[in-house]
Formats: sequence, structure tokens, C-alpha cells
Amino acid sequence: MIHANKVVVTGCNGFVGQALCKYLCDINYDVIGSVRDDSKFIRDFKCISIGGIDSDTDWSPVLRGRNTVVHLAGRVHVVRDRSNNPINEFRRVNTLGTINLAQQSIEHGISRFIFISSIGVNGSVSKGLPFSEDSQEEPHSPYAMSKLEAEISLKKLVSNSPMELVIIRSPAIYGENAPGNLGLIIKAIKKGIPLPFANICNKRSLIYLQNLTSFIEVCIMSDQAANKLFIVDDNKDLSTPDIINLMGSFIDRNPKIINIPKWFLRMIFTILGQKKIGDSLLSDLQLDSSYARELLNWEPPYNPRNLMKPMKKKL
Repeated sequence: MIHANKVVVTGCNGFVGQALCKYLCDINYDVIGSVRDDSKFIRDFKCISIGGIDSDTDWSPVLRGRNTVVHLAGRVHVVRDRSNNPINEFRRVNTLGTINLAQQSIEHGISRFIFISSIGVNGSVSKGLPFSEDSQEEPHSPYAMSKLEAEISLKKLVSNSPMELVIIRSPAIYGENAPGNLGLIIKAIKKGIPLPFANICNKRSLIYLQNLTSFIEVCIMSDQAANKLFIVDDNKDLSTPDIINLMGSFIDRNPKIINIPKWFLRMIFTILGQKKIGDSLLSDLQLDSSYARELLNWEPPYNPRNLMKPMKKKL
């Protein structure tokens, strides 16, 4: 593969996008990012507005003269989805929008297309056996379904083209200013709200933002990554209390964690119609990333337990 130093990062203004662009620029990649509108531009960074993402988006302004695409942009989990047909909205952006970008990437001579998918494609609970690249797909949400459909369509599209495909299934991504459920935990810690998970002894696989950016860079450059699917994580499972303490370490706060029986918590989440959130806080979701680590000779640069050390000294 030619030296792939001219990279497009879609969704460059997002949580992962900003970190990835900074990381790649710091190690001398030529990076251009896409945003949906001019108000999303990142200061001191090369961005191009492409409008909304769907089957009609014109990606040519960011693809010209490039050789690698890292596709991060998409419609993510919506806590209170008011759409009349959520799966169609996810498909419009995450499936049809992705295929449109990939087709135009082939036409512009892009040599490698890296698609950031989700471990949700495999399910929300690992049930005793960690998810690996060989695990059965059981998408648990419209979002996860749209990601799986994109994966399937991408494989078909590139099979008759010279463009290489890399698919990365990521678990929850944490770090300072993390979005989603991890962001809600940070907000609760800031407000001093007691979190009732002291006796939860589950095992959750996550990935630190800087570990993910490191892995993506390896996938940009490694010949071994071509046309592969990878499951990636920190290789260090954490319990929900560990995760809460970890989030507290990013904002220099000691979380208040209290003890409420697991059965009672599960009942409350079910009554509130939030079983999926309950699963993410009470159940196991373990990943086996050994294939990615061994094939690409990569190890996560950061250990989440080391990130918690400064907080432990204050306890």
C-alpha cells in the first residue's frame, strides 16, 4: 500500500473526530475534515462543510487528492427519539449515507476506507463469552442495525473494487467530555448525585479515546489491516463502580456511590422503560480484542486503571 498520509476524517468536530485529527496532525499526516455546516468548523484546522449526510451528499470537495477515508460521522444514539420511524432515519444517514461516501471514494481513487462501526452490532450483553470477530451479529437497536447493514453493504461494494476496507467495532468510548451514558455519569458526579451501583460486580469492555485514535492510525498504515474486521478495546475490563470512579478522575471529583440491591435496580430500569440503559450499567459486555492486537502488533498505550490512580490518592 502507498504511504497513506492524505487522510479524510468525516465528523471531524465530534468527540472522536477532534481527537483523531489532532493526533494525526501531530504525527505529520495531511488531514482534512468534513463537517455538516459552517458553524461546526474547528479553529486552526482544515475543514469543509458538506451539508447533511445521506444518499445524495456530494463528498467530492473532501475526497479530491486524498488516499484514505476514516468515516466517523453518523447518526448516533438518540435518547429521546421523536422520529416517526427511527430505523429509517438511522438507515438514511448510517447506511445509505455511508454507501454513498464509499462509492464516491472508489470513484476518486481512495485506496483505503476505514469504517467505525459499533459493538452493538453483536448485542448489548455478552452472556459469559466475550464478543470476538467470529461472534454472531445480534444488533440490539435501530442504531446498531443501521451499522450492521452498512458493514454488509460496504463489503459487497468493495469486493469488486481496488479500494481496501477496514471495519472497526468499538465499544463505548470514554475520556474527558465523553458523550452518551458516560457523559450522563459525569454530569451526575458534578452535581453530587449518589449513584446506586456500589455492589455491581459486572465486567465491561470500553476503550479510551486515545487508545482508539492510536488503533485507527495503525489501521491507516498497516498492510495487515486491509479488508479486515476488528473488535478493539482497552484489554482491561471494568465494573460499573470502576467506570464511575474513572469518569470522576477526568473531572477531579470523588463520586458518591451507594449500595442498592441489583435486583431492585433492574426492576426500576424495567419499570421506567430503560432496560437497555440498565443492561449497560448492570450486565457484562466483554470483548476479546486479541485478534486485532496480535495481527497488527498493537497494544493500547493507556491502561484505564492507571488513569484512575490520581483519584485513588485522594480517597
